[in-house]
This record gives sequence, structure tokens and C-alpha cells, in this order.
Amino acid sequence: MLTIQFIKENPQVVVDRLKIKNFNAEVLVEEILKLDEKRRETQKLLDDILAESNNIAKEIGILFKQGKAEEANALKIKTSELKESSKTYSDLLSETEKALLDKQLLLPNLPHKSVKAGKGEADNEIIESQGKIPELYENAVPHWELTSKYDLIDFELGVKLTGAGFPVYKGKGAKLQRALINFFLDQAIDAGYNEVLPPLMVNEDSAYGTGQLPDKEGQMYHVGVDNLYLIPTAEVPVTNIYRDVILKANELPKKNVAFSSCFRREAGSYGKDVRGLNRLHQFEKVEIVQIQHPDKSYETLEEMRAHVASLLDKLELPYRVLRLCGGDVSFASALTYDFEVYSTAQKRWLEVSSVSNFESFQSNRMKLRFKDENGKNQLAHTLNGSALALPRIMASLLENNQTEEGINIPKALQTYTGFEIIK
Repeated sequence: MLTIQFIKENPQVVVDRLKIKNFNAEVLVEEILKLDEKRRETQKLLDDILAESNNIAKEIGILFKQGKAEEANALKIKTSELKESSKTYSDLLSETEKALLDKQLLLPNLPHKSVKAGKGEADNEIIESQGKIPELYENAVPHWELTSKYDLIDFELGVKLTGAGFPVYKGKGAKLQRALINFFLDQAIDAGYNEVLPPLMVNEDSAYGTGQLPDKEGQMYHVGVDNLYLIPTAEVPVTNIYRDVILKANELPKKNVAFSSCFRREAGSYGKDVRGLNRLHQFEKVEIVQIQHPDKSYETLEEMRAHVASLLDKLELPYRVLRLCGGDVSFASALTYDFEVYSTAQKRWLEVSSVSNFESFQSNRMKLRFKDENGKNQLAHTLNGSALALPRIMASLLENNQTEEGINIPKALQTYTGFEIIK
């Protein structure tokens, strides 16, 4: 969330910049400022009462020592009144602080100055295109027919076992999935990331820390009995490793990579193209996360973007990179690059990665700080990216590499799969 200090010092900046995200913050900012003023006034009244109470307590002690018990007892009545007042103001302060925090949590992160205004994905800016779209043979088919033909993925069995959006990978399909996971992990480790294997469920504090709550509550699977959430991405547990942590400046950056299953209800996705691997409720993903010094976070964002691009280059997939417009940037992100690969049989672009800088938005929620060169605590910047999400990578690999003889495996994966072709 945005710091209260920044909002107080730049209220109009907050309102104006959030217009780029199509978010009208005028009323919310006004409410936040009023609550902050009430909080400060209440704190001042409480402090004054406590100070007066302390002074009287000292005076009572002196009076008793002087043998002035009657005067001391009269003041003790006053301290009882002050104690009642202090409780009243303490309760009011707690209520006001909670109301203030609740309002702050509703305010999105400010977009970076490079983010352009726009309503949605149609207004995103294509900043790079790489690779050649392959020409397929005449009878080429989409991936859901290929997975059936070669017995790679069973969507109907997934429906039987769980429901729609929970596919079962089989045989060479399962091995190709595992090959992709290991390839992505190895590439990240070679780039200096430390591998972690996080839990698949998180508590409320973790979900609030990275901004999934309250913004994306409807998209998350909730385990009600235990009040836990199935993770929508490994970003959530991995970034929260550093919740309530104060790092040293020389420890930055922290670079972690994690493979996990991801779970998304995809509320509101009905009516979209959900066939095959295009949109799932459970899918696998390798996630890279960095905790970085604020002065270096945008340099790091470009480094992470280059890492994702290198994976797609090695997989020989045609792709393009988009800078998301204000209407498509997420609630918590300041700047996001999306990667899309071309699915030749479907004749459409499929999103396979988002690489984002959240600046200090998540850190402020998580109290993730570092000590600067002057020994002062500063909020770190957090970044993450999909490197990569597997379903649409799998879909594009199968479709783009199909031939009349079978499905060719890119050279980069052959040492992981142990086979060069699926037939």
C-alpha cells in the first residue's frame, strides 16, 4: 500500500496518477486524510492524558511523603477519571487506525511514469517482437486434439476426478511437463536465483502482504475451516519470506526461484476461450522473485525481462512483449511487461508471463525493510515474474512443432525429455 506520508504530502499526485489506472481516488484520498487527522488528534489527546496521569502519580507520591494524605487521596480520584478517559481514547485510536488501514488497503499502487492510459488489453503497447511464426502443414490441429491423438493430457479424466480446469498429464505429456519445469528452474539457478519450494497454502497475512487480499479474494480458493488460501502464484509465499524482516543493504538483491502448482478460481472468466490448456484452475509455474534496493529496481526489472525472453528464445517460440496500459496493470503493480507466444494452430497470442515491479507497495504492507548506509530503515522494492507458466507454453510447443510425422521437441529440452519427437 502507499505510505500515509506520501499520500499526505502528495494527495493530488495520487489522484492524478491513479486516473491512468482508471481509478477515481478523490473521495478515498479525502477519507484517508481525514482519518489520519483524526488519528493524530486522538493520539495527541491520549498522550496528553497519559502525561498528566504520570505527573499526578508523581505528585501523589510526594504528597504522601509529606504526610498530606487527604490531598493525595483527592488526586487519586482524578487519576481514576484520567484512566477512564485514557481507555476511551485508546479504544478510539485503535478504531481509527483500523479504519485508516482499511481505506489505505483499497488504494491501488501508482503506475510508473512510462505507463500509458488505456481501458484494457487492447490498449497495451507492443514494445518487442521476436521469432518467426511457423507455417504448419495443411491438416494441423489445435493442442487439445494433439493431446488426445498422442495421449498426452486427459481433460475428461480431470473433470471426473475434480472438475473442469484440472487436467491429467500422461506419458510423454507428463514427461514434457516435468522437462519444462526442470529446464526453467535450471536456467534461473544459472542466472543466480536461489531455489525454494514453498507451501501451496498461505494465511491471510501473506495474502494481504502481496496484495491478493482484498483485491483478488474472489479469484482465490479458500480453505474455510483453517482460513487458509491456495496460492494463485508462488510469488505470494516467496515474497512473504521477508515479511517483517529488516535486511542489510549489502544483502540486496535477494533472488529466489520457486516451482509450484497454482490455483485460481478465475471468477468472471466465463465466456472467454477456455478450451484445452488456455485457461485452467490448477496449473504449474516457475516464478522468479527479487527483493531489491529502490535505486536499482527498474534496472532489475529489465534484467528479469531479459531472462524471460532468453527462455522463449531457447524454446524457439515466436513471442512479443507488451507494456501494459493503465487499465490492464494490476492493483499492486507499478509497471508490468506481459509476454505472449503465438499459438499457430489457434492463430492467436497467448499470455505466458507477467514481469512486474511493485516498488514499495508490497513492502509497506509486509514491513519489508533494509538498513541504508546511514543506518535508517527504508522500504525495499519487490519484483516478480513468471519464468514461465507452463500450460500455454505447452500448448504453443505442441501446436507450433507438429508435423505429419509427430511433434518435434526443441533442442533445449531434449536432454530433459530423453526423446526428440512425440509420435
